[in-house]
Amino acid sequence: MEILNKINSKDATIGIIGLGYVGLPLIIRYATVGYNIIGFDIDQKKVDKLNNAESYIAHITSAEISKQQDKITATIDFSNISKCDAIIICVPTPLTDHRSPDLSFVSETFESIKPHLRKDQLICLESTTYPGTTEEIIVGPLVDLGFTIGDDFFVIYSPEREDPANKDYETKTIPKVIGGFTPNCLEVGMALYGPAIDQLIPVSSLKVAEMTKLLENIHRAVNIGLINEMKRVADALEIDIFEIVSAAASKPFGFTPYYSGPGIGGHCIPIDPFYLTWKAREYGMNTRFIELAAEINEAMPSYVVEKLVDALNDQEKPLRGSKILLLGVAYKKNVDDARESPSVEIMEILREKGAIINYSDPYLPKFPDMREHQFDLESVPITAESVSSYDAVIVATDHDDLDYELIQQHAALIVDPRGRYRQLPDNVIRA
Repeated sequence: MEILNKINSKDATIGIIGLGYVGLPLIIRYATVGYNIIGFDIDQKKVDKLNNAESYIAHITSAEISKQQDKITATIDFSNISKCDAIIICVPTPLTDHRSPDLSFVSETFESIKPHLRKDQLICLESTTYPGTTEEIIVGPLVDLGFTIGDDFFVIYSPEREDPANKDYETKTIPKVIGGFTPNCLEVGMALYGPAIDQLIPVSSLKVAEMTKLLENIHRAVNIGLINEMKRVADALEIDIFEIVSAAASKPFGFTPYYSGPGIGGHCIPIDPFYLTWKAREYGMNTRFIELAAEINEAMPSYVVEKLVDALNDQEKPLRGSKILLLGVAYKKNVDDARESPSVEIMEILREKGAIINYSDPYLPKFPDMREHQFDLESVPITAESVSSYDAVIVATDHDDLDYELIQQHAALIVDPRGRYRQLPDNVIRA
Protein backbone atom coordinates (compact mmCIF):
# COMPACT_ATOMS: atom_id res chain seq x y z
CA MET A 1 0.00 0.00 0.00
CA GLU A 2 1.37 3.37 -1.03
CA ILE A 3 0.21 5.06 2.16
CA LEU A 4 2.17 2.55 4.25
CA ASN A 5 5.35 3.35 2.35
CA LYS A 6 4.85 7.07 2.94
CA ILE A 7 4.17 6.64 6.65
CA ASN A 8 7.08 4.26 7.20
CA SER A 9 9.52 6.56 5.35
CA LYS A 10 8.08 9.64 7.14
CA ASP A 11 7.25 11.19 3.79
CA ALA A 12 3.58 11.31 4.80
CA THR A 13 1.99 14.64 5.66
CA ILE A 14 -0.28 14.42 8.68
CA GLY A 15 -3.30 16.69 9.00
CA ILE A 16 -4.64 17.27 12.51
CA ILE A 17 -8.04 18.91 12.82
CA GLY A 18 -8.68 20.69 16.11
CA LEU A 19 -5.81 22.60 17.70
CA GLY A 20 -6.91 22.30 21.31
CA TYR A 21 -5.84 20.24 24.31
CA VAL A 22 -5.73 17.04 22.24
CA GLY A 23 -4.62 18.27 18.85
CA LEU A 24 -1.75 20.53 19.86
CA PRO A 25 0.22 17.91 21.86
CA LEU A 26 -0.29 15.47 18.98
CA ILE A 27 1.06 18.02 16.49
CA ILE A 28 4.18 18.60 18.58
CA ARG A 29 4.74 14.88 19.04
CA TYR A 30 4.46 14.02 15.32
CA ALA A 31 6.69 16.94 14.36
CA THR A 32 9.24 15.79 16.95
CA VAL A 33 9.52 12.36 15.32
CA GLY A 34 9.97 13.87 11.85
CA TYR A 35 6.63 14.26 10.10
CA ASN A 36 5.37 17.37 8.34
CA ILE A 37 2.13 18.55 9.94
CA ILE A 38 -0.75 20.69 8.79
CA GLY A 39 -2.96 21.82 11.66
CA PHE A 40 -6.56 22.80 10.92
CA ASP A 41 -8.96 24.84 13.00
CA ILE A 42 -11.87 27.26 12.50
CA ASP A 43 -10.38 29.57 15.14
CA GLN A 44 -8.11 32.06 13.34
CA LYS A 45 -6.55 33.14 16.65
CA LYS A 46 -5.27 29.63 17.36
CA VAL A 47 -4.00 29.27 13.81
CA ASP A 48 -2.12 32.56 14.00
CA LYS A 49 -0.58 31.72 17.37
CA LEU A 50 0.56 28.29 16.20
CA ASN A 51 2.11 29.76 13.04
CA ASN A 52 3.94 32.25 15.26
CA ALA A 53 5.10 29.49 17.64
CA GLU A 54 3.03 30.96 20.47
CA SER A 55 1.40 28.58 22.93
CA TYR A 56 -2.18 29.18 24.01
CA ILE A 57 -2.35 26.26 26.46
CA ALA A 58 -0.80 26.71 29.90
CA HIS A 59 1.04 23.40 30.24
CA ILE A 60 2.58 23.61 26.74
CA THR A 61 5.40 26.11 26.29
CA SER A 62 6.04 28.24 23.23
CA ALA A 63 9.56 26.79 23.20
CA GLU A 64 8.14 23.30 22.57
CA ILE A 65 6.35 24.61 19.49
CA SER A 66 9.26 26.71 18.32
CA LYS A 67 11.61 23.70 18.28
CA GLN A 68 9.42 22.04 15.64
CA GLN A 69 8.23 25.14 13.80
CA ASP A 70 9.78 24.14 10.46
CA LYS A 71 7.58 21.02 10.46
CA ILE A 72 4.28 22.71 11.38
CA THR A 73 1.82 24.77 9.35
CA ALA A 74 -1.61 25.84 10.60
CA THR A 75 -4.55 26.97 8.51
CA ILE A 76 -8.32 27.52 8.42
CA ASP A 77 -8.38 26.48 4.73
CA PHE A 78 -9.70 22.91 4.59
CA SER A 79 -8.82 22.54 0.92
CA ASN A 80 -5.33 21.69 2.20
CA ILE A 81 -6.74 18.33 3.31
CA SER A 82 -5.88 17.08 -0.19
CA LYS A 83 -2.19 17.48 0.71
CA CYS A 84 -2.52 15.18 3.74
CA ASP A 85 -1.94 11.44 3.71
CA ALA A 86 -3.35 10.90 7.20
CA ILE A 87 -6.08 13.00 8.80
CA ILE A 88 -6.66 12.92 12.56
CA ILE A 89 -9.87 14.53 13.84
CA CYS A 90 -9.69 15.93 17.38
CA VAL A 91 -12.80 18.10 17.70
CA PRO A 92 -15.15 18.45 20.70
CA THR A 93 -18.10 16.13 21.30
CA PRO A 94 -20.20 17.95 23.93
CA LEU A 95 -23.78 17.37 25.04
CA THR A 96 -26.93 19.16 23.95
CA ASP A 97 -29.13 20.96 26.46
CA HIS A 98 -31.12 17.70 26.73
CA ARG A 99 -28.06 15.60 27.66
CA SER A 100 -27.87 13.84 24.31
CA PRO A 101 -24.72 13.59 22.16
CA ASP A 102 -23.85 16.66 20.12
CA LEU A 103 -21.85 15.38 17.16
CA SER A 104 -22.20 18.58 15.16
CA PHE A 105 -18.47 19.35 15.35
CA VAL A 106 -17.60 15.91 13.94
CA SER A 107 -20.28 16.06 11.25
CA GLU A 108 -19.42 19.61 10.20
CA THR A 109 -15.72 18.76 10.11
CA PHE A 110 -16.35 15.81 7.82
CA GLU A 111 -18.54 17.93 5.55
CA SER A 112 -15.73 20.51 5.36
CA ILE A 113 -13.09 17.98 4.33
CA LYS A 114 -15.26 15.72 2.15
CA PRO A 115 -14.76 17.68 -1.12
CA HIS A 116 -10.99 17.47 -0.71
CA LEU A 117 -10.56 13.77 0.05
CA ARG A 118 -8.69 11.51 -2.35
CA LYS A 119 -7.56 7.91 -2.61
CA ASP A 120 -4.81 6.52 -0.37
CA GLN A 121 -5.69 8.62 2.65
CA LEU A 122 -6.42 7.58 6.22
CA ILE A 123 -8.95 9.21 8.53
CA CYS A 124 -8.74 8.68 12.28
CA LEU A 125 -11.39 9.97 14.68
CA GLU A 126 -10.04 10.64 18.18
CA SER A 127 -13.06 12.48 19.59
CA THR A 128 -14.92 10.62 22.35
CA THR A 129 -18.27 9.24 21.20
CA TYR A 130 -20.70 6.32 21.34
CA PRO A 131 -20.05 3.00 19.56
CA GLY A 132 -21.06 3.19 15.91
CA THR A 133 -20.26 6.86 15.34
CA THR A 134 -17.25 6.36 13.08
CA GLU A 135 -19.18 4.00 10.82
CA GLU A 136 -22.22 6.31 10.70
CA ILE A 137 -20.51 9.65 10.14
CA ILE A 138 -17.33 8.67 8.28
CA VAL A 139 -17.41 5.16 6.79
CA GLY A 140 -20.91 5.35 5.29
CA PRO A 141 -20.39 8.70 3.51
CA LEU A 142 -16.98 7.57 2.22
CA VAL A 143 -18.58 4.51 0.66
CA ASP A 144 -21.22 6.78 -0.89
CA LEU A 145 -18.37 8.81 -2.43
CA GLY A 146 -17.11 5.68 -4.16
CA PHE A 147 -14.19 4.75 -1.91
CA THR A 148 -13.50 1.13 -0.99
CA ILE A 149 -12.61 1.16 2.72
CA GLY A 150 -9.55 -0.97 3.41
CA ASP A 151 -8.44 -0.86 -0.21
CA ASP A 152 -8.15 2.71 -1.49
CA PHE A 153 -9.14 4.53 1.71
CA PHE A 154 -8.58 3.71 5.38
CA VAL A 155 -10.55 4.47 8.54
CA ILE A 156 -9.61 3.95 12.18
CA TYR A 157 -10.78 5.10 15.58
CA SER A 158 -8.25 5.82 18.32
CA PRO A 159 -9.61 7.59 21.42
CA GLU A 160 -7.65 10.49 22.83
CA ARG A 161 -6.23 9.93 26.31
CA GLU A 162 -4.71 13.30 27.10
CA ASP A 163 -4.46 14.29 30.76
CA PRO A 164 -3.36 17.95 30.75
CA ALA A 165 -0.61 18.86 33.24
CA ASN A 166 -0.03 15.23 34.23
CA LYS A 167 3.74 15.14 34.75
CA ASP A 168 3.88 11.34 34.84
CA TYR A 169 2.34 10.72 31.41
CA GLU A 170 2.51 12.53 28.09
CA THR A 171 1.35 11.84 24.54
CA LYS A 172 4.36 9.61 23.86
CA THR A 173 3.97 7.42 26.94
CA ILE A 174 0.18 6.99 27.14
CA PRO A 175 -0.75 3.65 25.50
CA LYS A 176 -2.90 4.10 22.37
CA VAL A 177 -5.97 1.97 21.62
CA ILE A 178 -6.63 1.55 17.88
CA GLY A 179 -9.55 -0.04 16.07
CA GLY A 180 -9.83 -0.34 12.29
CA PHE A 181 -12.80 -0.82 9.98
CA THR A 182 -10.88 -3.61 8.23
CA PRO A 183 -7.60 -5.42 8.97
CA ASN A 184 -5.87 -3.25 6.36
CA CYS A 185 -7.20 -0.14 8.08
CA LEU A 186 -5.81 -1.36 11.38
CA GLU A 187 -2.42 -2.07 9.79
CA VAL A 188 -2.20 1.47 8.43
CA GLY A 189 -3.37 2.90 11.75
CA MET A 190 -0.72 0.97 13.66
CA ALA A 191 1.91 2.27 11.24
CA LEU A 192 0.68 5.83 11.74
CA TYR A 193 0.84 5.83 15.52
CA GLY A 194 3.81 3.50 15.93
CA PRO A 195 6.57 6.13 15.50
CA ALA A 196 4.89 8.57 17.90
CA ILE A 197 3.53 6.39 20.72
CA ASP A 198 5.48 3.91 22.83
CA GLN A 199 2.75 1.27 23.19
CA LEU A 200 -0.12 0.47 20.83
CA ILE A 201 -3.18 -1.58 21.82
CA PRO A 202 -4.94 -2.96 18.71
CA VAL A 203 -8.56 -4.03 19.13
CA SER A 204 -10.91 -5.91 16.86
CA SER A 205 -13.20 -3.14 15.64
CA LEU A 206 -14.09 0.54 15.60
CA LYS A 207 -16.89 -0.07 18.09
CA VAL A 208 -14.61 -1.77 20.61
CA ALA A 209 -12.23 1.20 20.48
CA GLU A 210 -15.13 3.66 20.86
CA MET A 211 -16.57 1.74 23.81
CA THR A 212 -13.15 1.47 25.48
CA LYS A 213 -12.93 5.23 25.91
CA LEU A 214 -16.41 5.41 27.39
CA LEU A 215 -15.62 2.65 29.88
CA GLU A 216 -12.43 4.39 31.00
CA ASN A 217 -14.20 7.61 31.90
CA ILE A 218 -17.42 6.04 33.19
CA HIS A 219 -15.23 4.00 35.55
CA ARG A 220 -13.84 7.24 36.93
CA ALA A 221 -17.20 9.02 37.06
CA VAL A 222 -18.86 6.17 38.95
CA ASN A 223 -16.05 5.83 41.47
CA ILE A 224 -15.88 9.58 42.06
CA GLY A 225 -19.65 9.50 42.58
CA LEU A 226 -19.18 6.77 45.18
CA ILE A 227 -16.57 8.79 47.06
CA ASN A 228 -18.67 11.95 46.87
CA GLU A 229 -21.57 10.05 48.42
CA MET A 230 -19.25 8.62 51.07
CA LYS A 231 -18.07 12.15 51.82
CA ARG A 232 -21.58 13.27 52.66
CA VAL A 233 -21.98 10.33 55.03
CA ALA A 234 -18.57 11.04 56.57
CA ASP A 235 -19.53 14.69 57.08
CA ALA A 236 -22.69 13.62 58.91
CA LEU A 237 -20.55 11.38 61.12
CA GLU A 238 -18.06 14.24 61.63
CA ILE A 239 -15.10 12.30 60.24
CA ASP A 240 -12.71 13.24 57.42
CA ILE A 241 -13.23 11.49 54.07
CA PHE A 242 -9.66 12.33 52.99
CA GLU A 243 -8.23 10.55 56.02
CA ILE A 244 -10.51 7.59 55.29
CA VAL A 245 -9.40 7.32 51.66
CA SER A 246 -5.75 7.65 52.65
CA ALA A 247 -6.10 4.83 55.17
CA ALA A 248 -7.99 2.59 52.73
CA ALA A 249 -5.34 3.20 50.05
CA SER A 250 -2.76 1.49 52.27
CA LYS A 251 -4.32 -1.81 51.22
CA PRO A 252 -1.96 -3.14 48.52
CA PHE A 253 -4.68 -4.89 46.53
CA GLY A 254 -8.36 -4.54 45.69
CA PHE A 255 -8.65 -0.78 46.27
CA THR A 256 -7.97 2.23 44.05
CA PRO A 257 -8.13 5.65 45.72
CA TYR A 258 -10.49 8.26 44.31
CA TYR A 259 -10.99 11.64 45.92
CA SER A 260 -14.07 13.70 46.59
CA GLY A 261 -14.44 17.29 45.52
CA PRO A 262 -16.95 19.97 44.54
CA GLY A 263 -18.08 17.97 41.50
CA ILE A 264 -16.51 16.75 38.28
CA GLY A 265 -15.36 18.74 35.26
CA GLY A 266 -13.39 18.73 32.05
CA HIS A 267 -14.18 17.56 28.55
CA CYS A 268 -14.56 13.85 29.40
CA ILE A 269 -15.86 12.69 32.78
CA PRO A 270 -19.04 14.83 32.97
CA ILE A 271 -19.82 14.15 29.29
CA ASP A 272 -18.89 10.60 28.34
CA PRO A 273 -21.35 8.68 30.56
CA PHE A 274 -24.27 10.36 28.80
CA TYR A 275 -23.00 9.17 25.41
CA LEU A 276 -23.42 5.59 26.60
CA THR A 277 -26.73 6.12 28.41
CA TRP A 278 -28.14 7.73 25.26
CA LYS A 279 -26.96 4.86 23.05
CA ALA A 280 -28.18 2.23 25.53
CA ARG A 281 -31.72 3.66 25.40
CA GLU A 282 -31.69 3.01 21.64
CA TYR A 283 -31.44 -0.69 22.57
CA GLY A 284 -34.11 -0.48 25.27
CA MET A 285 -31.63 -0.56 28.16
CA ASN A 286 -31.40 1.65 31.25
CA THR A 287 -27.97 2.46 32.68
CA ARG A 288 -29.20 3.23 36.21
CA PHE A 289 -25.86 2.79 37.95
CA ILE A 290 -24.14 5.29 35.64
CA GLU A 291 -26.99 7.79 35.86
CA LEU A 292 -27.04 7.61 39.67
CA ALA A 293 -23.33 8.44 39.82
CA ALA A 294 -23.90 11.40 37.50
CA GLU A 295 -26.76 12.60 39.71
CA ILE A 296 -24.54 12.50 42.80
CA ASN A 297 -21.65 14.30 41.09
CA GLU A 298 -23.91 16.99 39.64
CA ALA A 299 -25.30 17.71 43.12
CA MET A 300 -21.90 18.45 44.67
CA PRO A 301 -21.68 22.18 43.77
CA SER A 302 -25.00 22.72 45.59
CA TYR A 303 -23.68 20.74 48.54
CA VAL A 304 -20.63 23.02 48.77
CA VAL A 305 -22.90 26.07 48.79
CA GLU A 306 -25.06 24.49 51.52
CA LYS A 307 -21.96 24.02 53.69
CA LEU A 308 -21.00 27.65 53.04
CA VAL A 309 -24.49 28.86 54.01
CA ASP A 310 -24.37 26.87 57.26
CA ALA A 311 -20.93 28.23 58.13
CA LEU A 312 -21.99 31.83 57.45
CA ASN A 313 -25.12 31.31 59.54
CA ASP A 314 -22.93 30.24 62.45
CA GLN A 315 -21.28 33.66 62.12
CA GLU A 316 -24.71 35.34 61.89
CA LYS A 317 -24.12 36.36 58.27
CA PRO A 318 -26.53 35.87 55.35
CA LEU A 319 -25.25 34.57 52.04
CA ARG A 320 -26.97 37.42 50.18
CA GLY A 321 -24.57 40.33 50.14
CA SER A 322 -21.63 38.33 51.48
CA LYS A 323 -18.34 38.63 49.58
CA ILE A 324 -17.11 35.21 48.43
CA LEU A 325 -13.76 34.44 46.80
CA LEU A 326 -13.38 31.23 44.79
CA LEU A 327 -9.91 29.80 44.46
CA GLY A 328 -9.66 28.44 40.93
CA VAL A 329 -12.18 28.25 38.09
CA ALA A 330 -10.35 25.58 36.05
CA TYR A 331 -11.87 22.11 36.25
CA LYS A 332 -8.75 20.68 37.89
CA LYS A 333 -5.54 22.00 39.33
CA ASN A 334 -2.63 23.35 37.28
CA VAL A 335 -4.53 23.70 33.98
CA ASP A 336 -6.23 26.61 32.22
CA ASP A 337 -9.30 24.66 31.08
CA ALA A 338 -12.66 25.62 32.64
CA ARG A 339 -14.90 23.35 30.58
CA GLU A 340 -17.67 21.83 32.72
CA SER A 341 -15.88 23.11 35.81
CA PRO A 342 -17.76 22.64 39.11
CA SER A 343 -16.21 25.94 40.20
CA VAL A 344 -18.30 27.73 37.59
CA GLU A 345 -21.44 25.92 38.75
CA ILE A 346 -20.73 27.12 42.28
CA MET A 347 -20.33 30.66 40.98
CA GLU A 348 -23.69 30.44 39.22
CA ILE A 349 -25.47 29.26 42.37
CA LEU A 350 -23.84 31.95 44.49
CA ARG A 351 -24.79 34.66 41.99
CA GLU A 352 -28.39 33.47 41.94
CA LYS A 353 -28.51 33.64 45.73
CA GLY A 354 -27.23 37.20 45.82
CA ALA A 355 -23.63 36.71 46.91
CA ILE A 356 -20.88 39.05 45.69
CA ILE A 357 -18.36 36.78 43.96
CA ASN A 358 -14.81 37.00 42.72
CA TYR A 359 -12.21 34.44 41.84
CA SER A 360 -8.46 33.97 41.87
CA ASP A 361 -6.86 31.66 39.32
CA PRO A 362 -3.24 32.04 38.15
CA TYR A 363 -4.04 30.08 34.97
CA LEU A 364 -7.09 32.13 33.96
CA PRO A 365 -6.40 35.86 34.44
CA LYS A 366 -9.73 36.70 32.79
CA PHE A 367 -12.89 34.62 33.05
CA PRO A 368 -12.98 32.57 29.85
CA ASP A 369 -15.57 32.85 27.11
CA MET A 370 -18.08 30.05 27.68
CA ARG A 371 -21.27 29.14 25.86
CA GLU A 372 -23.41 28.74 28.97
CA HIS A 373 -21.72 30.92 31.58
CA GLN A 374 -20.86 34.60 31.43
CA PHE A 375 -18.99 36.43 34.16
CA ASP A 376 -17.31 39.78 33.56
CA LEU A 377 -14.55 39.08 36.06
CA GLU A 378 -10.77 39.04 36.25
CA SER A 379 -8.62 37.04 38.64
CA VAL A 380 -7.86 38.94 41.84
CA PRO A 381 -4.39 38.76 43.40
CA ILE A 382 -3.86 36.77 46.57
CA THR A 383 -2.60 39.15 49.24
CA ALA A 384 -3.24 39.46 52.94
CA GLU A 385 -5.37 42.53 52.28
CA SER A 386 -7.44 41.00 49.48
CA VAL A 387 -8.11 37.71 51.28
CA SER A 388 -9.15 39.43 54.51
CA SER A 389 -11.70 41.53 52.60
CA TYR A 390 -13.91 38.49 51.89
CA ASP A 391 -16.46 36.86 54.17
CA ALA A 392 -15.45 33.43 52.90
CA VAL A 393 -13.01 31.69 50.58
CA ILE A 394 -13.88 28.46 48.73
CA VAL A 395 -11.07 26.13 47.64
CA ALA A 396 -12.85 25.22 44.42
CA THR A 397 -9.72 24.25 42.44
CA ASP A 398 -6.56 23.64 44.43
CA HIS A 399 -3.82 24.90 42.09
CA ASP A 400 -0.41 24.11 43.54
CA ASP A 401 0.98 27.63 43.22
CA LEU A 402 -1.61 29.36 45.40
CA ASP A 403 -0.33 30.53 48.80
CA TYR A 404 -2.51 28.41 51.07
CA GLU A 405 -0.68 29.40 54.24
CA LEU A 406 -1.27 33.10 53.57
CA ILE A 407 -4.91 32.39 52.71
CA GLN A 408 -5.45 30.44 55.92
CA GLN A 409 -3.82 33.14 58.03
CA HIS A 410 -6.00 35.96 56.67
CA ALA A 411 -9.31 34.40 55.64
CA ALA A 412 -12.31 34.83 57.92
CA LEU A 413 -13.71 31.49 56.73
CA ILE A 414 -12.48 28.81 54.32
CA VAL A 415 -14.72 26.14 52.78
CA ASP A 416 -12.47 23.34 51.53
CA PRO A 417 -14.05 20.60 49.37
CA ARG A 418 -10.64 19.64 47.93
CA GLY A 419 -8.98 18.57 51.18
CA ARG A 420 -6.13 21.02 50.81
CA TYR A 421 -6.16 21.78 54.54
CA ARG A 422 -5.79 18.40 56.18
CA GLN A 423 -5.56 19.52 59.81
CA LEU A 424 -8.67 21.75 59.59
CA PRO A 425 -7.64 24.96 61.38
CA ASP A 426 -10.40 26.82 63.23
CA ASN A 427 -11.37 28.92 60.21
CA VAL A 428 -11.57 25.95 57.77
CA ILE A 429 -14.52 23.65 57.23
CA ARG A 430 -14.65 20.60 54.97
CA ALA A 431 -17.32 20.52 52.26
